[in-house]
Amino acid sequence: MINIELIQKTAESLMAKAAIEIPDDYLTGLQKAANDEDGDLSSFVLEAMLENYIAAKEDRRAMCGDTGCPRWYVKMGNEAQIDGGPIALEAALRRATANATKSVPLRPNRVHPLWRTDHDNNVGIGAPEIEYGFEPDGNWIDLVTVHKGGLFGTDYRMLFPSDGIEGIKRFYLDSLVAFGKRGLACQPAIIGIGLGGSKDSCMVLGKRAACLRMVGDRNPDPKIAALEDEFKELGNNIGMGAMGFVGKSMVIDCNIEVGYCHTGGMQMSVHAFCLSSRRAVARIYDDGRVEFRTDPAWFTDYQRRETVEW
Repeated sequence: MINIELIQKTAESLMAKAAIEIPDDYLTGLQKAANDEDGDLSSFVLEAMLENYIAAKEDRRAMCGDTGCPRWYVKMGNEAQIDGGPIALEAALRRATANATKSVPLRPNRVHPLWRTDHDNNVGIGAPEIEYGFEPDGNWIDLVTVHKGGLFGTDYRMLFPSDGIEGIKRFYLDSLVAFGKRGLACQPAIIGIGLGGSKDSCMVLGKRAACLRMVGDRNPDPKIAALEDEFKELGNNIGMGAMGFVGKSMVIDCNIEVGYCHTGGMQMSVHAFCLSSRRAVARIYDDGRVEFRTDPAWFTDYQRRETVEW
């Protein structure tokens, strides 16, 4: 049985780590972008970002004033049992979010869409989002917190099979140009692309591709992996760099996830996980062990449903 108090304590630690500490994979990608960038203003922004990350870690303060919209991804091994069950789990994650908003601190970004009601703790109707995954074996749960920007840097389009790869590229580049014109995605960013599924699952695929895969990771389908490499290169050759200034550092990496879709369509979503690439992960075992890491390891064969029997 996994102790509910341990879950909340771990979740609060994860909230602080995500807000303050840039994951090494993103930091390495950003340093490479800074080394390659030759645009004056883009280079200035990248160097300022790198200095800010060092200062945030030394001062134990959030790396960005806008700490985004905290959300949770929970993966459970099939044999995992939680003290109090899933209802207690969700309550613990909501408490951890509220407590961390005060203690880190995080900016209380969550408000009612119409009345603008603000509980001053990032908790409210439907907030924070909690999404689930499961694995065939294991007596553990993985907690993944992502502090995703909640305004711009996302788009969706229903394409058609006849649009093909060229149509996908066109929408991808249209989206990046739109993001970059006003620095709407706070680039350089990890770009996630969802292809297929239905409209809602396409959006989920794209967001998870942006937030739950490591820089340098590649889709196991070699043809899709080749597209990821090509799209990263394309994104860095549109003449835009950091925060939309002239340069060539728009994209730190591009990740693509797919799902089977209706025969008459080809859904596509584009998501930017901004320069504050905020995520943190911990695995909690039923014997009380807690292992912290930065790789969500979300997209297993089982999560892609490659190994699901029927």
